[in-house]
Amino acid sequence: MNPFVERHQAEVSGVLSCFDRVVITGTLPEIGYAAAMTQLLASRGIRVFDYTQWAEPLREELRQNAERLAAEAGLEIEFIRRHGDFRKEARIQDIIAQRGDHPGLVHVFSAMEPCASYRPWYDKPTHTASLKSTPGKCLHYYFYFIDPEFGLCYVRVPTWAPFRLQVYFNGHSWLARQLTAAHIAFAQADNAFLSIADPVAAQRLAEGLDAAVLHEHLDQWAQRFCPVLRQFRAGYHWSLMQVEFATDVVFRRQAQFQPLYAAIVRTAVHVIQAEQVAMFLGHKLTGNFQDEVGNDLSTRIQGTRIRHHMGPASIKLYDKAGLIARVECTVNDVTFLKHHRWVEQRDGKSVFKLAPLRKSIYSLHDLRTLMQAANDRYFAFMACLDNPDAGQQALAKMAAPVKTKDRSLRGFNLFLEPDYRLFLTLGRGEWSISGFRAADLRAHLPDLSASRASYLLKRLRVHGLIKKIGHCYKYYLTKLGRRVLATALVIREYFVQPTLVSNAQ
Repeated sequence: MNPFVERHQAEVSGVLSCFDRVVITGTLPEIGYAAAMTQLLASRGIRVFDYTQWAEPLREELRQNAERLAAEAGLEIEFIRRHGDFRKEARIQDIIAQRGDHPGLVHVFSAMEPCASYRPWYDKPTHTASLKSTPGKCLHYYFYFIDPEFGLCYVRVPTWAPFRLQVYFNGHSWLARQLTAAHIAFAQADNAFLSIADPVAAQRLAEGLDAAVLHEHLDQWAQRFCPVLRQFRAGYHWSLMQVEFATDVVFRRQAQFQPLYAAIVRTAVHVIQAEQVAMFLGHKLTGNFQDEVGNDLSTRIQGTRIRHHMGPASIKLYDKAGLIARVECTVNDVTFLKHHRWVEQRDGKSVFKLAPLRKSIYSLHDLRTLMQAANDRYFAFMACLDNPDAGQQALAKMAAPVKTKDRSLRGFNLFLEPDYRLFLTLGRGEWSISGFRAADLRAHLPDLSASRASYLLKRLRVHGLIKKIGHCYKYYLTKLGRRVLATALVIREYFVQPTLVSNAQ
């Protein structure tokens, strides 16, 4: 069970994990890259310098299709002149409030936005002409519609080749329709469920998002909103662009949840460091990592949110409807996440090894597993932060000496610098996933000899702070060890050091 839920089982009414925001891109393999576009034109007997003349009729076809669909739905296409403070989502919600949430086309926006494009290029040394990629700007259409199965979605259609589509849907909206079809009662606020009559069945439904079914819908939407698709035999290749995965812990009463949430947020923003952020996201922080790692705390109308980010991924904690603790993992590049899978080598052989996640929509199942694990690691850390009494007891236990058959092993005093540095080292994020050895301790604590390292490991094991796995001489922090580490960070960095500084001033 989730350690945080286990800790607050009496106050929690339900738990649900579900995809939230999902953005998918569609690429036509035949024209997705400059070389492919050049080859396509050549196969049709079109010169690369006639690329513009070839693309213009397709642009006109997309414009006419957008106007026809809008007219059939009794809508007018709304052109967005300045993006500034204009929010399409707010406008759509106002329209839905008036029209209702029945299936059909809701609204169509148009806007001039950047897009991929190509330009002809003649290479004098080789006397060959080809296309090269270049940034451009073209008219885009946003088709917002309510699908009977997926709920509110949009398809963004650029009117210029290579016609890279962008599709959005919300996993909670999709799940709401699955619950309705299964005759499972629920109460919903925004994109969160306040209550579900059968939470076990709901979780089973949430895990049943089928990539093959999604693929069928994506192809149908592409054919409807981008009819030039019929000119390309290969169809669209669908890739995951941005994905959010949320785990909601629903409390019974605001009076129980709000003080707890406020305490967790105040503490987390001070004690969670870069190593912990990397650990949450399943990574090891090394000197080779060049991107940003950090924490952001923001207060919004909906409440307070803390966000921990590492490169293209982040994990957030915020409250929904005053009753829900939501931990949400977000990735803007799913290849940031790694898992063990079969990888085909250049020589044709397949090797099972740790490799980046594929971007294909058929990686949804593996992506769910990786993002769920990230959320679970964050909740486990929260469980250590929000229970100061248990933490104080853990500190007392680890500070007391323990007698074994042949000797007495002293405890640990985290106000002594050597012990404090030891526990900070034990808390390195990557070791929560891969474990550590005595050699790892010596690498991060240079003044530690081999015999001293063995002695420390024995003390840690006798005090119940670490455990050994199998016969590989790898160690992990126990639940007690994690509580001790979290409480030490809270007490020393959040209370003691600031107090000493203020008194010194």
